[in-house]
Amino acid sequence: MQKWIAIWCCLVAMSVVTACGHKSMVVLVPDADGSVGQITVSNDAGSVDISQPNQSTVVRSRKTPPDAPVSLDAAHVQDLFGQVVSNQPPPPVHFVLHFLSDSVQLLPASGRQLPGIVAAIHQRAPTRISVVGHTDTMGDKAYNLDLSMRRAKAVKRLLVANGVDDTLIDVSSHGEENPLVKTADNVANAKNRRVEVIVR
Repeated sequence: MQKWIAIWCCLVAMSVVTACGHKSMVVLVPDADGSVGQITVSNDAGSVDISQPNQSTVVRSRKTPPDAPVSLDAAHVQDLFGQVVSNQPPPPVHFVLHFLSDSVQLLPASGRQLPGIVAAIHQRAPTRISVVGHTDTMGDKAYNLDLSMRRAKAVKRLLVANGVDDTLIDVSSHGEENPLVKTADNVANAKNRRVEVIVR
């Protein structure tokens, strides 16, 4: 998510900077941890792929393909777009809470994470919180979908009881479909019995 925010911010900045010249520059900026994704820049005349940090292309018009990618010096990118990049929102914070088998009861260690989650939410206010329920593959899929929703709603209730605005919380349920640890069907796995809380 963060790298796409970085790209989007830079695209906006570059369009503004180069609008008077009727051309646009696109630069792929690394994430804070140095990782880099890949983007394709295209128009009616062609396309180029950019996959290296600070690699750029210029789109001069709809009738000419984007220029071949060129690597820019990091200092030059900072001069051009440093303010936009530094104004990005912080990356999402991710928490994983685990549950007893076939239960909406948090394990004690997970319960102790709640103050940290609430603190992260209040530090970022206003914010959005995703609460996503999961199960292992034991039992019926429909039952697991319901159980994972009940787990997510239980976590939402705990957050609200600790002062989090319930209108900021989005609740969803994946059942057994997105396990943290891949297993065969009807396999108990403590790591898959979880709720993920993402604070943006």
